[in-house]
Amino acid sequence: MNEQKAGTLLIIDDNQDLLNAAKIFLKRHFKRVDIESNPNLIPTLLQNDSYDIILLDMNFTRDVSTGQEGYHWLNKILEIDPSAVVVLITAYGDVNTAVKVIKQGATDFVLKPWDNEKLLATLHAALKLKNAGNKVSQLESTQRQLSADIDRRFRDIIGEGPAMQQVFETIKRV
Repeated sequence: MNEQKAGTLLIIDDNQDLLNAAKIFLKRHFKRVDIESNPNLIPTLLQNDSYDIILLDMNFTRDVSTGQEGYHWLNKILEIDPSAVVVLITAYGDVNTAVKVIKQGATDFVLKPWDNEKLLATLHAALKLKNAGNKVSQLESTQRQLSADIDRRFRDIIGEGPAMQQVFETIKRV
């Protein structure tokens, strides 16, 4: 894909080799790729920075493959930022797991080992979703502001100072 670099990405996985490989591959396609092996640092990372996409492993404890840690951290991320775009990644997954993570708020699901083009397509789709969500929020904010302006009395008269407030009060009395 010859797309320009766009977006910021946080990858959280306990496997340092996987983190390094993902960063090497994805830094060619994203403005910034941050990696972290300790999920306990997620709240601090999200408070200190903003990410367009979070790629989150589902299992962090050795020899555990239930995915419960991933569900736990997905919920924590969404508590901190309800608009976060989270893509879960695991070596132990199936259709039922994918459905469950989507129902819990994940944007998508990727199986390890990943296919580079498929991973990239998934992340770009997630980025488009994030950008669309941002645009919707921006339009809703503009609509609220416009509605407030339309509903404001004497909207054709410019001025909000104390003298103008007295003029508005006089107009109301008349």
